[in-house]
Amino acid sequence: MKYFAYVNHRKIPTALLLLALALPAAHGKSTPIPSLHEAIGLPDWLTFSIRHRTRYEAMDNVFRQGAHGNDQVLAFRTLVFAEARHGGWRLGAEFADSRIALDSPGTPVNTSLVNQGELLQAYLAWEAQNVFGSGLDFGIKGGRQTLDFGSRRLIARNRFRNTINGFNGIDLRLQRSGAWQWRSFFVFPVARLPNDKAALRRDQTEFDEEHAGTFLTGTFIGFDRLPWRTRGELYAYYLHEEDSDRVATRNRKLWTPGLRWYRQPRLGQLDFELETALQTGSSRVSTSTTDSLDHFAWFGHAAVGYTFDLPWQPRLLAQYDYASGDDDPSDGKNRRFDTLFGARRFEFGPTSIWGAFARANLNSPGFRAQVKPSRRTSGFFAYRAFWLAEKRDAWTGAKLQDPTGRSGRFLGHQIELRARWRAIPQRLTLEAGWAHLFKGKFARNAPGAPRNRGDADYFYTQTILSF
Repeated sequence: MKYFAYVNHRKIPTALLLLALALPAAHGKSTPIPSLHEAIGLPDWLTFSIRHRTRYEAMDNVFRQGAHGNDQVLAFRTLVFAEARHGGWRLGAEFADSRIALDSPGTPVNTSLVNQGELLQAYLAWEAQNVFGSGLDFGIKGGRQTLDFGSRRLIARNRFRNTINGFNGIDLRLQRSGAWQWRSFFVFPVARLPNDKAALRRDQTEFDEEHAGTFLTGTFIGFDRLPWRTRGELYAYYLHEEDSDRVATRNRKLWTPGLRWYRQPRLGQLDFELETALQTGSSRVSTSTTDSLDHFAWFGHAAVGYTFDLPWQPRLLAQYDYASGDDDPSDGKNRRFDTLFGARRFEFGPTSIWGAFARANLNSPGFRAQVKPSRRTSGFFAYRAFWLAEKRDAWTGAKLQDPTGRSGRFLGHQIELRARWRAIPQRLTLEAGWAHLFKGKFARNAPGAPRNRGDADYFYTQTILSF
């Protein structure tokens, strides 16, 4: 491994200092540490918290188009959250600061890594239980907010990524607790600014903004009491996107209806998950093109697992994912699935400077083995094989494409390890992970592929402090 051969050694003490501060607290028997809310004696109607994550990442033998050599980054993310409550009313705000250090000229610096000094949430919400004696609970939330829906494959609040999706608008909820829930929303996606590489490298700060020509709306229904102790979801989302003066888009006008049926993991029981979604409308192939194409695509996910009632609670999971690709780049149609504002780390490996695979033009079986040695520790090993769904379409994670199809479909095998330790419950979490990509024919031979054909490695270690 060559990770430390290209580190700026003047900046290493910063990372070592952060780790040194964290490690003493992680040794020996920990005692309960009061939250910041408790420590400063805030009233019960007011919530206040700070969460800071420092993550060092290193990558050997990059795989993206035009890249070469190695890469590294030290990523910082700080979240400051406050919420006041009175009766059924909630007034909340969340400040987010995402920045990096140790990056090199070849690091893919963009708004998924950097978004400094931003107001992530600023909302007013109202909730009522048993409305008019109906047994139904109602809620409405308006303003700037983050969203999580269902499996999080299409709309998610990002967890691993250094920056988080934000939206301005309204989210309505109606539910019968333990039976069903309904949500309907209309929001404007917030564009993270600045969005050019030069400004991000200069640590320039600018307030994020939405564009009235781009909006996301949809309906989601979840059922909690289906046969065989299963649950189900039905949803339909519509994204309408237009270019603005500051942001070039793919001009997506996409309807995405889908459904999900699943059984949650339990000790000594079989669990499963099935999800599929269609996608229709129009879109551009990239932000640099102007022609809108007819769009029709789909994705499917299937998984079956079993959790053994044994020490460490081992769980084995078999997975399969398919996301359609564009079979003919010259026919005026787009068949590549678009994952909208979804997350992918929990299925396809780390994102950030890795981010090798996405839910687009992908055909991937795999398996995962999870263990939980104690209440504070957990880990997993994962394996996946990756093919292009359509060999003439792009490998989106690497921005590589062979329109002739001569480079084949096989991207490679990926193995992944992750270990997590909640050293001080609710206060300090330590985590480390490693991913290795055994490059396949396409990854080695596609036009623009890095000349260094060696397999790619990625390693990260992170500390999360919560106050």
